[in-house]
Amino acid sequence: MITVSNLAIQFGKRFLFQDVNLKFTPGNCYGIIGANGAGKSTFLRLISGDLDSTRGSVVMGPGERLSVLRQDHNAFDNFKVLDTVLMGHEQLWKIGKEKDELYAKEDFSEADGIRASELEEQFAEMDGWNAESDAAMLLSGLGVSEDLHHKQMIDLNGKEKVKVLLAQALFGKPDNLLLDEPTNDLDLETVRWLENYLANFDSTLLVVSHDRHFLDSICTHIVDIDFGKIQLFAGNYTFWYQSSQLALRQQSAQNKKAEEKKKELLEFIQRFSANVAKSRQATSRRKMLEKLNVDEIQPSTRRYPGIIFTPERETGNTILNVTGLSKKSEDGTQLLNNVSFTIEKDEKVVFLARNPLVTTALFEILSDNQKADEGHYKWGVTITNAYLPMENSHFFESKQTLVEWLSMYSADTSESFLRGYLGKMLFSGEDIYKKVNVLSGGEKMRCMIARMMLRNANVMMLDNPTNHLDLETIQAFNNTLMNFPGNILMSSHDHEFINTVCNRVIEITPKGTIDKLISYDDYINDETISELRREMYS
Repeated sequence: MITVSNLAIQFGKRFLFQDVNLKFTPGNCYGIIGANGAGKSTFLRLISGDLDSTRGSVVMGPGERLSVLRQDHNAFDNFKVLDTVLMGHEQLWKIGKEKDELYAKEDFSEADGIRASELEEQFAEMDGWNAESDAAMLLSGLGVSEDLHHKQMIDLNGKEKVKVLLAQALFGKPDNLLLDEPTNDLDLETVRWLENYLANFDSTLLVVSHDRHFLDSICTHIVDIDFGKIQLFAGNYTFWYQSSQLALRQQSAQNKKAEEKKKELLEFIQRFSANVAKSRQATSRRKMLEKLNVDEIQPSTRRYPGIIFTPERETGNTILNVTGLSKKSEDGTQLLNNVSFTIEKDEKVVFLARNPLVTTALFEILSDNQKADEGHYKWGVTITNAYLPMENSHFFESKQTLVEWLSMYSADTSESFLRGYLGKMLFSGEDIYKKVNVLSGGEKMRCMIARMMLRNANVMMLDNPTNHLDLETIQAFNNTLMNFPGNILMSSHDHEFINTVCNRVIEITPKGTIDKLISYDDYINDETISELRREMYS
């Protein structure tokens, strides 16, 4: 349990938030949301003790252990992978090290024997004898193969290090767990494993994430940082988002009576409550929803970008035909091997691969940025495509202003015209004169989306489109693509994005492609397909 009392944090003359009084209890998961800069990561750092508050206190239950997902991927480079995970339980690790050092002494004394006996007792009470096997199970569950468990951390790549640090945070079943963006750099299968693991987590969990499906799967509460305050709401992210949007619509209707508002919100809460029937915490969640004070629900101060794609012409019946594409990477790795498929009208396709370089190679070829080693492809004569690459840093190396940069991709180069597109992507006032080489990752992605909007294309190619985006932009992007009248070809690690947009799945495996005209949820839950996938990767 974590109790936050009168907490405040001030930077200069500005309070990020203040007067925070919350209690986080075991068996619940609290999703922390807020616009960029609202203070989500700061709040976690205050709770972990990594940052001192201006005033107030954070107190855990007596003897409780806190575990935090570490962000420094190189901090454990001098340790073995398995040892890095074991270090997640600091007390157990120290006892084990002291015990080993005692037994290694050449002049082992009677006092050493007594101390060793005490340590053995403590070690056994902490289930130390099963520690290595428990750590290995976590690593395997997260997709870190057994042959890596005894390697040095420095020998692992970035994505593997992320998984090891996540295993470290989970190890030893901590009483309180803080996770800041735990799904970053994880593949879809690992995210599913983590969702299942955390859904059965009986301790207190606080998590910051931009993955809506992840938040919906594990959260019992939402902690909203807005208006310079931190408020707690029962339910998951979808409930918070829909209720906030409903409150915004009601605020717009000035003639709406208070009682009508209350009645509409209560009916909405009841409908939502019925939809959590499959949740492990369904009963308790319904009780919390019933107690929710509807007067507390208010429109968010967050701003959602206006992402609007308007194709100049409708697609014909011929969209794309791909035959026998093959491609190797510069180091000789086979990325594509005789890949063939045909895209039909109205299809929205997600391409899956365990190696993200595979889908990137496909999109780079289809956008004429790379050449295939073998095979060919042909777009229909009515097709205009717009491409959102995963790697975009080379687009922003100049010292141009935003408006100058966007003018390179527009027939109309007038500032008033371009300002309209930049404004839709939340660049207003003097923002449009900012130099593009100093933009953040999220700002660059919004510029790239504005560039796509100017294309008026009828086919969208999107390589991991949610990378670097905040929840508000992801939600707006998702809503637009759900109603896009053309074709979509994309790869993504965002479950909700895929499932709400795509109606066809093409998975590129080392032994060929799996191609199904079904939703993503149906794809991953079909036992026959799951067995086929195991064979294709074995």
